[in-house]
Amino acid sequence: MKHTKVKDLLNSAPGLHEVKAKGWVRTFRNNQFIALNDGSTINNIQCVVDFENTAEETLKRITTGAAVSVKGHLVESQGAGQKVEIQVSEIKILGDSDPEKFPMQPKKHSLEFLRENAHLRIRTNAFGAIMRVRSTLAFAVHQYFQEKGFFYVNTPIITGSDAEGAGEMFKVTALPFDGTPRTEEGKVNYKEDFFGKETNLTVSGQLEGETYAMALGQIYTFGPTFRAENSNTSRHLAEFWMIEPEVAFNNLADNMDLAEDFIKYVIKYTVDKCGDDLKFLEQRLLDEEKSKPQADRSEMALLEKLSFVMDNNFKRVSYTEAVDILKNSKPNKNKKFQYPIDDWGVDLQSEHERFLVEKHFKCPVILFDYPANIKAFYMRLNEDGKTVRAMDILFPGIGEIVGGSQREERYDVLLEKMKALGIDEKELYWYLDTRRFGSAVHSGFGLGFERLVLFVTGMTNIRDVIPFPRTPQNAEF
Repeated sequence: MKHTKVKDLLNSAPGLHEVKAKGWVRTFRNNQFIALNDGSTINNIQCVVDFENTAEETLKRITTGAAVSVKGHLVESQGAGQKVEIQVSEIKILGDSDPEKFPMQPKKHSLEFLRENAHLRIRTNAFGAIMRVRSTLAFAVHQYFQEKGFFYVNTPIITGSDAEGAGEMFKVTALPFDGTPRTEEGKVNYKEDFFGKETNLTVSGQLEGETYAMALGQIYTFGPTFRAENSNTSRHLAEFWMIEPEVAFNNLADNMDLAEDFIKYVIKYTVDKCGDDLKFLEQRLLDEEKSKPQADRSEMALLEKLSFVMDNNFKRVSYTEAVDILKNSKPNKNKKFQYPIDDWGVDLQSEHERFLVEKHFKCPVILFDYPANIKAFYMRLNEDGKTVRAMDILFPGIGEIVGGSQREERYDVLLEKMKALGIDEKELYWYLDTRRFGSAVHSGFGLGFERLVLFVTGMTNIRDVIPFPRTPQNAEF
């Protein structure tokens, strides 16, 4: 007899037919009531054991974490909290779990403790909910772009180019660490390496994505990216997933429209599909915030915050206007910012971004037209010669969630910018070729997937929204 998912059983009407369920024991009360969960839903199904007619040895093995198979009738529940329950006629222990050693006992655990047990934390309600939401969001990403006629492109994970020009990359090599071949100048001789040149893990698939957009019209990538940035913060990972659409013939305004529409779509899809998980995460957040001072608590509950983003237009503000607002703000005048805003041209920090979103505009904000010298070489230079057609989308509690731009489509301007920054045109000849042969206005953006999951789940640390976080000094599991 095939087993039925707990989610489907809970949505079934009681009847005389026999059912089978498999899952893991969350709790076992009074030698009689098993709360069984199989991961298909945050909700458990109650399984009522006839303890008088069940072997003592079997009852002892029904412990938190044990994998079991139960067979019985799905009947109307006598207790509160569930419509149906299983009246167990047969139970099999599929896998024992020693209660003295199993770390995920039914009590409150700190998030730090759960990170140290990342291979088992998925057995908790919170992490089951987070990962189901993550999965749904990922599906929504693909559905949105496929419905809009975008083509999914897999850009290389091993690359010879540094798309961001930041240099914070993980090197890929097959050379031995002892006795590495050297050139006459004493440098590592990469000609003897596997690829015959220096290679790294990708920080972005954008440059390669642009080449495909200039033939297929509109493409998107969704894959892992890597930054060897020694940032031990709640917002940074060394390995994370990035969504990067590129669209031929789109200007900056089109790019902003696309990003806003995309974000609203995937959030709405997830709210519609993950109601139970999001209600649980909302309650978790409310309970967590009770211990905080009133001033540090969220102004909106989680589902209200998600509705707010879906229902309101994002405020579009130029970098210049944003700097004026920040310069004249109370925190800046009272020297409350860690990084004071003195002059036009500074790179905005998370504290500035969050002030604009959470305190000043009180809605998501799209900043655009940034100073050229704080943005990447591929962004289109404006007519003023000092700003570029860049855009960042800022979210409450997160700061920057999207970074994008209209790309520099003019060959001569792009070449000049590369020379000024010391970027080797021979290394990026293929990128320049897209400007030499049939160039056109085009735009795109990158969205860090984990930051989106962070926002939708209400979690506050990015390490809690990816299965196995990779951070400085940590590559466990």
